[in-house]
Amino acid sequence: MSLLSIMLQAAADLAPLAQMGAGLGAGIAAIGAGIGIGQIGRGAVESIARQPEAVGDIRSTMIIAAALIEGVAFFAIVVSFLLVLL
Repeated sequence: MSLLSIMLQAAADLAPLAQMGAGLGAGIAAIGAGIGIGQIGRGAVESIARQPEAVGDIRSTMIIAAALIEGVAFFAIVVSFLLVLL
C-alpha cells in the first residue's frame, strides 16, 4: 500500500470528527464575536456616560470595531463550513 492510500483512508475514517470539530469551531467563533461586541458596547456606554459631548466619535468608533469583529467571525464560520463541505 502506498502512503497516499493510507492517508486517504485515515482522512475518510476521521470525517465525522472533522465535521464535529468544524461545528465546534463555528460555535466558538460566534460566541467570541458576541463577547467581543458586548465588551465594545459596554465600553462605549461607559465612555458616553463619562463624556457625553463625545457621543458621535465614540459611536462611530464602536460601529467600526463591531463591524471588524463581525467580519472576522463570519470568516471563521465560513472556513468551518467549508471544512465540512470539502
